[in-house]
Amino acid sequence: MLKDGTWDEYPDCTPCILSPDPIHKGFFKLLEDGSVANLKVDCIFPVLHGKNGEDGTIQGLFTLSGIPYVGCDVISSANCMDKDIAHIIFEHAGIKTADWYTINDYELSHLDEIAEKIVKKLTFPMFVKPSSCGSSIGISKVDNIEDLKDGIKYAFTHDSKVIVESGIIGREVECAVMGNAKPFPSTIGEIQPVDGFYDFEGKYQSSSCGLFIPARISDEDIKRIQKVAIKAYLAIGCKGLSRVDCFLCENGDIYLNEINTLPGFTSISMYPKLMENYGMTQSEILEKLINLAFERADVSYE
Repeated sequence: MLKDGTWDEYPDCTPCILSPDPIHKGFFKLLEDGSVANLKVDCIFPVLHGKNGEDGTIQGLFTLSGIPYVGCDVISSANCMDKDIAHIIFEHAGIKTADWYTINDYELSHLDEIAEKIVKKLTFPMFVKPSSCGSSIGISKVDNIEDLKDGIKYAFTHDSKVIVESGIIGREVECAVMGNAKPFPSTIGEIQPVDGFYDFEGKYQSSSCGLFIPARISDEDIKRIQKVAIKAYLAIGCKGLSRVDCFLCENGDIYLNEINTLPGFTSISMYPKLMENYGMTQSEILEKLINLAFERADVSYE
């Protein structure tokens, strides 16, 4: 039903509201006769992307509800989603990231001046990104100052804060991480974008990129990237699962690109493919993530 889009036609599919009161431990189903039924749940598995879905907003509601939930908590979700804040945290932790420049919407009236400052600080090509959007929404790759200005304006149609990063030349590699206090890494996967960078189409259309598991790199580099992935995961406080994206440069330098706290679970998504390569089936991945949610909430599932 999910595949053909008819899930909303199922008889049990009714409007509902998640109660923020931990007494209810679940949802209020809004029935056709106007009455309400309390549907209790053991655990919530969010499958949401972008604003309100992986930025700590709905995680806050889950926390208020008192129901265990899969994935990162409020603060780590929010900090990973805000690319500016994430840069600051990773820099403090001694993890290499691309050089960046942050712009707030109230600075747009001085765009020409800001663009000149950015050109002096960063190097082309540059990537212009809304600070807090997912799935590569609103991102532009720019090669000159005029395109930079246009990219900034475009990014501001998606967010009130924008960052500009120097482009990093290197292999795009990804590591699936799972766990709470003692997380473990998968092997490393490699993305080979067809059109220059891993955009929205590349994430959700298999023809837009090539995927290699394991990555076409040495075992030593795989171990080094795994080490960076775990360090970043712990530094920003991730729990449950995340996909850590990095660049491996020709000189051996590893740059952290970003952490996705709710990575995709489609048939072409890297996270489940990496965990399957680790030796876990789809059902084992889901069971482990649910158990990690109970572990974090300090409850047991029976």
